[in-house]
Amino acid sequence: MDSIGLLTRLTLAVLATWRITHLLSSEDGPGDAIFHLRAKLGSSFAGKLMDCFYCLSLWVAAGAAIAVTQHLVDRALVWLALSGAACLLERATGERIVTRRLSEEGENSHGMLRSEKSEFEEQSGAGRAEQARPWLEAPAISSGERSRGATSLGPWR
Repeated sequence: MDSIGLLTRLTLAVLATWRITHLLSSEDGPGDAIFHLRAKLGSSFAGKLMDCFYCLSLWVAAGAAIAVTQHLVDRALVWLALSGAACLLERATGERIVTRRLSEEGENSHGMLRSEKSEFEEQSGAGRAEQARPWLEAPAISSGERSRGATSLGPWR
């Protein structure tokens, strides 16, 4: 592996770190081998480690850092860089979290959700569907003003 440059080795190590960590933490593996290993480990230290991508990436990156550089001081830096890069790749390629607004009271109400407002919501006015914000609304422009080149920017012209 000495024939390839340091940048290429780092790039390959980042991809390998991400791939191995993702396989161990998020996939079942070929023939469900990783799934069975994870089930066998249960709630032990290693089992908990396999449930956390970010924790596991540190351990996988430690092995990859040995393959990238030979100097002890460089290995510590490369170790953390490989783990960090794998974590960034995981965040960039992971599932997106979609949030949506809860339905208004009365629509699909559930027994587990609170139906009354908290003291904080009553004092601050939070929890209302929409609050009027007249300072954000653009003033109406008549057709005569529009023909003269007026805009709805008001004082922000």
